[in-house]
Amino acid sequence: MNFTKGEVIAINKPLEMTSFSALAFVRKRLCMRLGVKKLKVGHAGTLDPLATGVLVLCTGKFTKRIEEFQQHGKEYTATLQLGATTPSYDMEHPVNETYPTDGITRERIEQVLERFKGDIEQVPPTFSACKVSGQRAYDLRRKGKDVELQPKKIRIDDIELTSFDPERMQMSIRVACGKGTYIRALARDIGRALDSGAYLTQLCRTRSGEYRIEDCLELEQFEEWLANQTIETTEDE
Repeated sequence: MNFTKGEVIAINKPLEMTSFSALAFVRKRLCMRLGVKKLKVGHAGTLDPLATGVLVLCTGKFTKRIEEFQQHGKEYTATLQLGATTPSYDMEHPVNETYPTDGITRERIEQVLERFKGDIEQVPPTFSACKVSGQRAYDLRRKGKDVELQPKKIRIDDIELTSFDPERMQMSIRVACGKGTYIRALARDIGRALDSGAYLTQLCRTRSGEYRIEDCLELEQFEEWLANQTIETTEDE
């Protein structure tokens, strides 16, 4: 492998680790293995700390292809808690509002999910990396400031209800979507469409482009995997 010329590494990002921390973990070990102080490494699509799954890393000259990889379709599995919301629409923050769940059935959920298929507009979560006047929205929110984000056009190719527990009011979905889709915002909007509330309790990116979770490296296996690679150092095209 030639990490300077460029390689793609797909890892399964662990729970509660930021995408940047996962990238830094890999970059440090690549630099040690190559005997260099610096190596370009970038990722093609951030995952929230409370999300797991496919994180595509590009090394060396392949960092120029990050935008190309970001355009690729993605798939997720997610579990939603109905009847409540949090400020971030996931479990990073405690519940701030509760709502009735009367009348929420599997049939109604399936009808509501149909509304989200195709090209739709979605307002990103205010606890996100979206920029407002040059500042990250989540930084402003954490400082206690109000943030208003504009809707963005996204595409949801498929959305499927995979389970529903009427006693716990929890539902799980599989989502195939395009670039820029926030599954946390989707959870928020599904809750509203059900005349209730919803937030994520679990999120996993199962595919990013051609890279699937079953083919990803576990982060704790990375050093062993790297030790078994044959390394080339030439930068010739």
